[in-house]
Amino acid sequence: MLLRASLLLLLGFAGSAVRASDDDKPPAYEPREHYTKYEYRVPVRDGRKLFTAVYVPKDQSRRYPFLMVRTPYGCGPYGVDRDGIKGLAPNEEFLKAGYIFVCQDVRGRNMSEGEFIEMTPHKPVKKTLADVDESSDTHDSVQWLLDRIPGHNGRVGLWGVSYPGFYTSASIIDSHPAIKAASPQAPIADLFKGDDSYHGGAFMLAANFGFYTGFKPQQAPVPPPKQWPQFDWGTLDGYEFYLQHGNLEALTRRLAKEGGPNPYFDVQLEHDRYDEFWKSRAITPHLKNIRAAVLTVGGWFDAEDLAGPLATFRAIAGQSPATDNRLVMGPWVHGGWVGAPGRQLGRVQFQQPTAEQFQKEVLFPFFEQHLREVAPKAPIAKATVFETGTNVWRRYDAWPPAEAKTRTLYFAPGGKLSFAPPDAIEPAFDAWVSDPNKPVPYVGYASLGVPQEYMVSDQRFAATRPDVLTFRSDVLEEDTTIVGPIVARLFASTTGSDADWVVKLIDVYPPELEDEAAKKRKPRTEDVEPPEAPLGGYQQLVRGDPLRGRFRNSVEVPEAMVPGRVEELRVGLQDINHSFRRGHRIMVQVQSSWFPLIDRNPQTFVPIRSARPEDFQAATQKLYRWRDQASGLDVRVLEPH
Repeated sequence: MLLRASLLLLLGFAGSAVRASDDDKPPAYEPREHYTKYEYRVPVRDGRKLFTAVYVPKDQSRRYPFLMVRTPYGCGPYGVDRDGIKGLAPNEEFLKAGYIFVCQDVRGRNMSEGEFIEMTPHKPVKKTLADVDESSDTHDSVQWLLDRIPGHNGRVGLWGVSYPGFYTSASIIDSHPAIKAASPQAPIADLFKGDDSYHGGAFMLAANFGFYTGFKPQQAPVPPPKQWPQFDWGTLDGYEFYLQHGNLEALTRRLAKEGGPNPYFDVQLEHDRYDEFWKSRAITPHLKNIRAAVLTVGGWFDAEDLAGPLATFRAIAGQSPATDNRLVMGPWVHGGWVGAPGRQLGRVQFQQPTAEQFQKEVLFPFFEQHLREVAPKAPIAKATVFETGTNVWRRYDAWPPAEAKTRTLYFAPGGKLSFAPPDAIEPAFDAWVSDPNKPVPYVGYASLGVPQEYMVSDQRFAATRPDVLTFRSDVLEEDTTIVGPIVARLFASTTGSDADWVVKLIDVYPPELEDEAAKKRKPRTEDVEPPEAPLGGYQQLVRGDPLRGRFRNSVEVPEAMVPGRVEELRVGLQDINHSFRRGHRIMVQVQSSWFPLIDRNPQTFVPIRSARPEDFQAATQKLYRWRDQASGLDVRVLEPH
């Protein structure tokens, strides 16, 4: 959520022309010379009017398809003389090809009437005109556009990134027959189950608090503020900020002090289990009878909505098998495939412009095929996924690929990690003391928000802590490619009555590796330069996720852990497509805090929102690794290509 509002700014750079540096270069493409902007208040079935901006090609010698974005972040700049078309086109190729671009403020936000509800619940049965949802609002708006906008070819495409990705998904249920193609990108699917709000029952603290300092209820219709409200953090260190506030209720009071209460944040904390509030907002159970072709897009390093694209793709595949349903997963952060080349993330290099490749070779051909019947040069695969490590695009007939074989990476004595099961016949374990008053940070540097780099951040800082268990394989003699979802099976106990179990999968680079890119960009100076960690030995986070112990048996009914009892815990990690290269090592770290990415678990079975200082107690955790309690990671491994 932290980045959702900034995405429209990011989108504004999509397709922006490169200015000519020499007189012999052609002038930059200027879309204002080719499009005319109109603004409308489009009525929907319950009488509310939704603000809609429409950009129509000036050349009316041919007919054009619609390409529509629906957003809670504003369709500004407002006013027919103010141009914002670049934010509505995924790239310049769409602008040059000619589309009727449409942006609509969703119900109750910015210039649209009605009541805004976060993650609008879908209503499968609509008995009266008052029974509205995103599907009905889109249906009515599309019909209005078809009836009143000249020069169209009768076909409509939908797309959007992040929250607009959710609106794309919600709009294709029982959709208008003119909607022929949709691309939900980084869509939110279920806020409690792995998207913005909760992971494994643990609250995603830093991202949500940061987002809700600016995203607040508004009286609609009203234009959005020119900039989000400034929040006085009082520090540049998020670890310090959140630790000083103690519990979550103190943070709600801090929000209220800075700019008034924010019920959007409060309700996240109130519903701290998978109750009807979250169930009603999950879009995946309703993704049935989808008539439009769907291209779902996500990023392997999306800190917010990595779960959403995968859940959306799988839900459509399972519930609407006849739908033309395809998936793209690239090496990107949240929305990183729009307006950026996609060559690297932090110190991790992908060695090619992955975002540009996707835009040109997949996204544009997809819409052209379904909205203009232009056959793509190459068929779009069922699953187009980027394999990190080898830095190669792979195309599969299914995701995960059917040829992958299930194997288990076992924890072994001496901090070893191996595909061989343990042979110890007597109970063996590793133990650590977890102190919630000294939680393990999730990055090795100070940060207020959630830095996008954290998804590949160097974990050497954590490996040196006594409250982090570290297991590593021998040096790999050949590439080991792991694909699809991962499940950590932990046989574990705690001396507390609750605990978090954080599992991280890590790629350890060879110790002698040199960072050629860093050497090239190193400044020339006679002064003493700040130290920079070597790339050799880099412990790149590949995937990590938590499980809150109280939700080990059910996300709906929390249950205290019994001190000292060994239980089998299953920690679900999001999908990957990563090749651990020859000469590297595979590492797994296990810990009981990840702060302030997730909120602190007091390690006592109390309401976490209002936990008192005395509730935060140290506990000893044990992880078992012997024949009858063999902890490890269940993974899918592909044979070498």
